[in-house]
Formats: sequence, C-alpha cells, structure tokens
Amino acid sequence: MGLKEQAAKGVFWVFAEQFGSQLIGFVINLVLARVLLPSDFGTIALYGVIMSIGTVLINGGLTNSLIRTQEIDERDLSTVFWFNFGVSLIMYLLIYLIAPIVANFYNVPVLIGLIRTYAIILVIDSFAAVQVSKVLKAMNFKTAFKIQLPSMIAGGGSGIYFATHGYGPWSLVYSSLIQNFVYTLQYWLYSDWRPKFLFDVEKFKYHFSFGIRLTASSLLDTIFNNLYNIIIGKKFSSTQLGYYNRADALKQLPITNIAGALNRVTFPLFAKLAHDDAALKKYYQNIILVVIFLIAPLSVLMVVLAEPIIRFLLTEKWMPAIPYFQILSIGGILYPIHAYNLNILQAKGRSDLYLRIELIKKIIIVAVILCTLPLGMIGLVWGSVIISVITVFINTHYTSKFIDYPIWNQFADLLPSIIRALIVGALVYFIDKYLLINYHDLIRLIISVVIYLGTYFGIAYLLKTKEMAILIDLIKGSRNNKET
Repeated sequence: MGLKEQAAKGVFWVFAEQFGSQLIGFVINLVLARVLLPSDFGTIALYGVIMSIGTVLINGGLTNSLIRTQEIDERDLSTVFWFNFGVSLIMYLLIYLIAPIVANFYNVPVLIGLIRTYAIILVIDSFAAVQVSKVLKAMNFKTAFKIQLPSMIAGGGSGIYFATHGYGPWSLVYSSLIQNFVYTLQYWLYSDWRPKFLFDVEKFKYHFSFGIRLTASSLLDTIFNNLYNIIIGKKFSSTQLGYYNRADALKQLPITNIAGALNRVTFPLFAKLAHDDAALKKYYQNIILVVIFLIAPLSVLMVVLAEPIIRFLLTEKWMPAIPYFQILSIGGILYPIHAYNLNILQAKGRSDLYLRIELIKKIIIVAVILCTLPLGMIGLVWGSVIISVITVFINTHYTSKFIDYPIWNQFADLLPSIIRALIVGALVYFIDKYLLINYHDLIRLIISVVIYLGTYFGIAYLLKTKEMAILIDLIKGSRNNKET
C-alpha cells in the first residue's frame, strides 16, 4: 500500500475513532454536567497538572522515539516498557506523598483521597504505552478504533452510574479508572507483543537522547497549559474553574475530532517523509488547508451560537461559562498550525529545537499571564488567545526553513477559509438574533447550523476551492481503503 493510500486509510479510521469516542464522551459529559455541580468539575481540574505531568513522563519522549525510529527490535520495545513502568511507580509514590500538600494549597481536603486514587491511572497506562506506539507506528488506526470505543462506553457508563448515585467528584475518578483499565486490557488482548525481562542500556541511551528533550518540552508545555487551572483554582474558586474547564472541554470537541485526529496521523506520516522535504511540504500544506477549512467555520459557529449551545446542552446553571467558551473558541482556530509545525520538528529528530521553542514560549506565557491576571477572569482568558497568536510565529520559525513554507505564506493560504467563515458567521449571527431569538434553543441551533454549513460549504464548492478539492479527494481515498 502506497503512503497516500496508507494516510487516507489512517484518516478514515482515526476519524471513526475520534468521532465515535467523542460522540460517546459528549453524551456522557452532558449527563454528568446536568447531574454534577460546576464545583465538582472544578475540583477534578485542580489536580490535573499533576496527572498530566505523570502522563507525559510515561507516554512522552521514549514512546515517540519508538515511532520515529525506522527499525526497532525486541530490545527497543522491552527497554522502553520497563523504563515507563518504573517511572509510573515512582510517580505514583511521589503523588501519594504530595497529595496533602496539594489539598492544603487549594484548601480542599477531599483532594487527598481523590488524587491518591486517580493517580493509579499512571501505573495502568504504563502497561499500554509501548503497545500504543506500535499501533501508531504501523498507522494501524483501525485497531485503535476497536479499542477506544468499548473503553469509553465502560468508563462513561460507570461515571453516569456513580454520578446519579451521589458520588460527586468521585464519579469522575472512578469513571477514568475503569476507562483506562479497559483500554489497557484491550491493547494487551489485541497485541501479541509481550515485554521480555531485558533492559538494553545502549538502546535506552539512544531513545533517551531523543526523548529527554522532547519530554522536557512536553513537561514545560503541560505545566504551563495547566497554569490557568492552577491560577483560577487558587485565586478565584473551584466553581469558576468548573465553568472554565467545561467551556474549554466543549471548545475542544471539534478541535479534538478534526485537528487532533489528523495530528495522530501526521506524526508517523511526517516521520516517513523526514528525508524528503518537498513531499513533506506538500503533505503538510494539504493537511493544514483541509483542517483550517473545517475548523474555522466550527469555531465561528461556537462563538455566534454560544448562548443556545450552552443553555441547551448544559442547562442554565452553566450560563456563566458562555464568555469563556466564546473567547476560547477564537483561540482554537490556531491550534492545528501549532501542532503540525511541531510534528515536523519531531519527525526531523530536532527535539533540541523543540525544547528551545518551548522555553521561549513559556517566558511569553508568564509575561502575558502577569499582565492579564489583574483584569480578572475575562482578561485572563483573553490572555490565552494572545498567547496563541504570538506563539504561532515561534512554532513556525524553524519548520518554515526546513520545508520552505514561511508563516506568511501559510497565513495567505489559510486566510480565504477564515474570511469565508467570518462572513457567513456574521450572516448567521443576525439571523439568530433577529429572526430566531424567540424560538426554542434546539430549533435555533438546527436552523442556524444548517444555514451556516450549507452556505459555507456551498460557496467553497461553487468556487471550486483547493481546500474543497483536497477534502473530496481525501474522502474518496478513505472510502476506497476503509475495508482493507
């Protein structure tokens, strides 16, 4: 199978997995949001940074090194497996010990038990990290699809049960534990690989030399991405953090489904093209065009229809989340440019540049947060958009040289989709506010979405845009390969 066909097949199964799992997760979270309080979600988000750090250490640099290494053997796999397992045990012990400190920092005593229980996920995940990397390296996303959905159903179903039986924030902890356990168990059942009791020091040094810088970059990114949770939880309240957390999660829905799905395909794909800059540029250009073509209208829709979306999906008690949701949706448009440019650096094996970029970005993040924190919650959230705009120039600095595709050329290619999205968004805004305002929220959403998407994609089709042509070709390629 050629690389183009392999990529098309991968796109189909990744989208099937993403849309299937996100649909299930979406329904589950709607139920949980209606049953639980905003403060329950805020409480869980308070210790997200700790769990995220553990996840990066286990699933970060070394497993990515397995994906980018052209030839791997049993010594590579077993060495990385035992390293990940050892790190997970150390991380669990550390988290167990610092749980009282974290709870005291936020003045939320219940966090002690929540953190110590939730951290078991780190050990569970370490058992599947290598199997997951093997699946991604082979671009076998069909298997990932078969594994993801049952684990989502098991975790989500249990979460709803616990939530409706009065377990509060514990329902989210138990749900995650069950989901990750089922996920890991299935990878062991589907995979015929088992770790052997060996640890090759030379192999470890090879993967560690690449992975350490990537892991350090990811750690920095994780810590700073969670700064908002830490600051909001400490300076404001768990309820405000709950509003912010749900707004961010809802904003992530289209981004995770589209940009996130293709992000999983682009890294192994770019790794295969690492020595062919012309082909790498072509694939990157086509992918980013299609992703922005799809994400721009969805992001604009979320801004325009934020009020009926929040009220219909999450109920009135979540209405304070509306401004956060709108602001975050604006910043979300740039996510694919960030992610795919960094994937090129990883594919090129330039984790040193990756780390350098992350260090520069963190200085900017701290500066923006210090400037916007006195402006309150709204100012703080707007700061995240400012950060996204500034750092997109930093992320594209080196990759523009590798593949000869400067940021201004990228913007010039992407701008038509964004402009069309904004123009159609303005039209739908006036239709919703002046013609549909007295209708039920569901009716408003259905009519507005149909008008918006019909107009947006209709214009693109009539103009025979490059993005539409690439998307149609990609869909045809996915359809032709979905049975294989």
